[in-house]
Amino acid sequence: MVIFNNMWTLLAFTVSTTVLLLTHSCTAAKSELIVTTIKQDPYTMAKGSQLEGYCMDLLSELAKKLGFKYKVHLVKDGAYGRMDDSGSWNGMIGEVVRGEADIAVAPLTLTAAREKAVGMTKPYMQTGISILLRRDIVSQDSGFFDFLSPFSGETWFGILIAYILTAVCICIVARLSPSEWSQPENEHNNFTLLHSLWYTAGALSLQGAGPHPKSPSGRVVSCTWWLFAVVLLACYFSSLSSNQSSDSSHLMIKGFEDLANQDFIEYGTLTGSSTLAFFKNSNNPSYRRIYEHMERRKSLVSSMDEGVQRAREGNFAFIGESVSLDLAVARYCELVRAHEVIGMRGYSIVTPLGSPLLKNLSVAILQLSEAGELAYLRSKWWASSCMAHSAKASSLKAHGMKGIFLVLAVGLGIGVLLALLELTSKSRSSAQEQKKSCCSVLTQELSQRLRTNNTKRDQETSDKSKA
Repeated sequence: MVIFNNMWTLLAFTVSTTVLLLTHSCTAAKSELIVTTIKQDPYTMAKGSQLEGYCMDLLSELAKKLGFKYKVHLVKDGAYGRMDDSGSWNGMIGEVVRGEADIAVAPLTLTAAREKAVGMTKPYMQTGISILLRRDIVSQDSGFFDFLSPFSGETWFGILIAYILTAVCICIVARLSPSEWSQPENEHNNFTLLHSLWYTAGALSLQGAGPHPKSPSGRVVSCTWWLFAVVLLACYFSSLSSNQSSDSSHLMIKGFEDLANQDFIEYGTLTGSSTLAFFKNSNNPSYRRIYEHMERRKSLVSSMDEGVQRAREGNFAFIGESVSLDLAVARYCELVRAHEVIGMRGYSIVTPLGSPLLKNLSVAILQLSEAGELAYLRSKWWASSCMAHSAKASSLKAHGMKGIFLVLAVGLGIGVLLALLELTSKSRSSAQEQKKSCCSVLTQELSQRLRTNNTKRDQETSDKSKA
């Protein structure tokens, strides 16, 4: 009996050891996971003989956390994964189902059909469906003050300051210059502040408002302001015309409803994608019309790159995942993504059904998200390579017109300086005739010309002229 028990114990020990060895050998055989992926910027891209991108960085971080080795290959048929009429899957989903790959790391959308065939982790990125098209196709609602759009707010403020300063300079020059006002005691000065403001405003309309300055200094100021006005109006009308001409042929497309209700722009999406399935299975009438239009026109594209390229060529709107469209906008400045995003879903990593990796991968993804690693990878691979563009031509700013403002400032300074020189020259001549000091005569002239108590005399002169 004791011998029988010893034999039974030895047999059990042998079986247990064999199972452990087999398990260890299987685990060792599977210690290097076969990973399938697909080329798509910026998820997976070729760099020499290596692959790089968002998904490759994500895979590297997951391998560090879970302690596995891996070998990556590109999917043979270049497809994401679609079930045919016979129930067979192609693409990366098919490779995982058939056991040709252990996991699939790519921008694979989490859908109900895929969830039945394979295991899918917690999403590592949220996305939706949106529209990609050229900027010059998108139109914006016109506002009541669109006529102010050629210049920025700071430019308009600078123009206002320049207008007031010019009017003040004309008024001062007309008072100081003896050629303009030779006898302050007896003559009426036409260039009051109000008339100077009116005269300066008249130049902006290219019509003018008389009387015009007679002194050299007044003409310098006037000519400088005229030059400023001509350049200003040329810039204004050029920018306004550009905005109007670009808007005149634009089609208003803000979302899928606008896209479905027009026939001017062709549109399509990726063949066999979850985006196409969304429109095919939708009960929304607009979405159904979009699907029927794409099927009728055969406007589907075979790859993301093809869709982006057709959108860049114009007259084509590419419907795709909003995350991928954001990358195209960051790379190509002539493109823009519509604000509307529908069908929110996530990108997940695919494993076989019942795989023990599924739970571990989901937990690791959540940990990376909480640590900010996923946000860092997003900012790393979605960095924009172009400056921010607006749908319309950008408004001219003050620093863009600093040259003409500088010319105006120099002209005003020269005009005032010439007026002072004219007055000084006259004061010197009068001082010699009256045998007085030049400074006293100049001070008296300035007092007479710049004093503000001439209102009553101006009113009396006006009454006499009426009588």
